[in-house]
Amino acid sequence: MITTPPKPDGPTLKRTLGPVMLTLYGVGTTIGAGIYVLIGEVAASAGVWAPHAFLLASVVAGLTALSFAELAARYPKSAGEALYVRTAFGRPALGLVVGLAVVSAGIISAAAVVVGGAGYLRTLVDLPAWLLITVLVMSLGGIAAWGIRESVAAAAALTLIEIGGLALVIGAGVDHTPELATKALATLLPSGPLPVVGLFAGTILAFYAFIGFEDMVNVAEEVHRPGRTIPIAIVTTLIVASVLYLGAAILALVIVPLDDLAGAPAPLALVYERTGGDPRVLGVIGALATVNGVLVQMVMGARVLFGLANQDALPAVLGRVSPVTRTPVLATALVTSLILALALFLPIAELARLTSAITLAIFAACNLALMRLHARDRAAGEVWRGFRLPRFVPILGALVSLGMLALEVARRVGG
Repeated sequence: MITTPPKPDGPTLKRTLGPVMLTLYGVGTTIGAGIYVLIGEVAASAGVWAPHAFLLASVVAGLTALSFAELAARYPKSAGEALYVRTAFGRPALGLVVGLAVVSAGIISAAAVVVGGAGYLRTLVDLPAWLLITVLVMSLGGIAAWGIRESVAAAAALTLIEIGGLALVIGAGVDHTPELATKALATLLPSGPLPVVGLFAGTILAFYAFIGFEDMVNVAEEVHRPGRTIPIAIVTTLIVASVLYLGAAILALVIVPLDDLAGAPAPLALVYERTGGDPRVLGVIGALATVNGVLVQMVMGARVLFGLANQDALPAVLGRVSPVTRTPVLATALVTSLILALALFLPIAELARLTSAITLAIFAACNLALMRLHARDRAAGEVWRGFRLPRFVPILGALVSLGMLALEVARRVGG
């Protein structure tokens, strides 16, 4: 049986996060820049069925979210995904591949998000994009290295602003739209044929907006009572995200004609403008959302590298914790440098779909790992006494993740 490595000598990560702060961290990394730009893209693919794309994406994400909740309760360690796979299948190399996939997805996503954030900022400040990108990335890297409490506090504050932005749009839409309930029901029950291909493409894009809840497992070593706190935070995060996304998608279709919404670079700002609001307000909130997404990915990526180093899968230097900040400073510096390099020098096309594909593969691996752990428990006559799921949940999670991944690969191959 594979066991986790012993604790390293020297400073360790500091347990400072409770249920509220961890939930805000999770909501912040899930409700990020994606929803502020993806509603228009989802509408372009799925048409009037865009709300249903968000519903389907929430089901796909929700199945794996439950599996992550049990896995994190069983193994509350950094680099969680890699540890789950390594422990279940006894293959360190497979765990390393999964861990590096997690870091890669986070870094690529953060690089694109920071470029988008710089674009928002250029509407407010007339400075070169490269300068804004550099200042943003280096500033956020400094916060991430400063301390987990400081990083999560900053992310929590930005999260409240993001949620406030969505609530502002929804509230303005409710106040502006007569007979909203009737129109919302008509939006949920559209007439006309179901565009299966378009709905699937929209679901893949909408799924990107749900990515982030899994990052919570990678700060497990900095959480009080992780076996209880992490499942609560994961489930709460998915519920909050699903309600806000569905509400925003329905309102967007009720207020803005589909053709206008599908072509909008800042769809929520357009929705707010159509209700009589100042679109610059949503522009500022959108910029802050991108900042939050990058900060959370920096924290997550550094913890995965830290965890892999302490599993003897990467050089030990990445597992060192600063005695001053009690954070993995070298791992944070590496993640920050990679994000900056990608943001400055590489154009990243179809990032949402690429990140979604990588994440679906990771989700499938983690669901299969939980299936293996359940089978091992039954064979040994053992019963896990913590948060435990019915056996069908990880089975469905694996099938749905693999099915969506296969369809996305077929879509890309077919052009």
